[in-house]
Amino acid sequence: QVQLVESGGGLVQPGGSLRLSCAASGRIFFINNMGWYRQTPGNQREWVASIAASGTTNYVDSVQGRFTISADFAKNTLWLQMDSLQPEDTAVYYCTVNVRPAIGSMAYDFWGQGTSVTVSS
Repeated sequence: QVQLVESGGGLVQPGGSLRLSCAASGRIFFINNMGWYRQTPGNQREWVASIAASGTTNYVDSVQGRFTISADFAKNTLWLQMDSLQPEDTAVYYCTVNVRPAIGSMAYDFWGQGTSVTVSS
């Protein structure tokens, strides 16, 4: 099993910044990619950003240019720098990793417990 621990959420005013962190531990042989999703009440979980082991990053259009995803794959750690936050960014943010537990094994997705981000004046 793989455990993900997120931190860094909170309350911030519009235009402010937050930095989310996610640390993965457990049975990890190789991480293929890591990412962030977010969810608001009554809505489906929305993909926000992802980063591959190659370093390739992708973002949903609504956060492009404001959010920056980064990771240290050697330390199984993921970050999301969120700048110019707006009320519509308010959500619970979840990190996810796609992990191979052992050499030659299939890859599996694991999720964190979520961290709440509220953007409000």
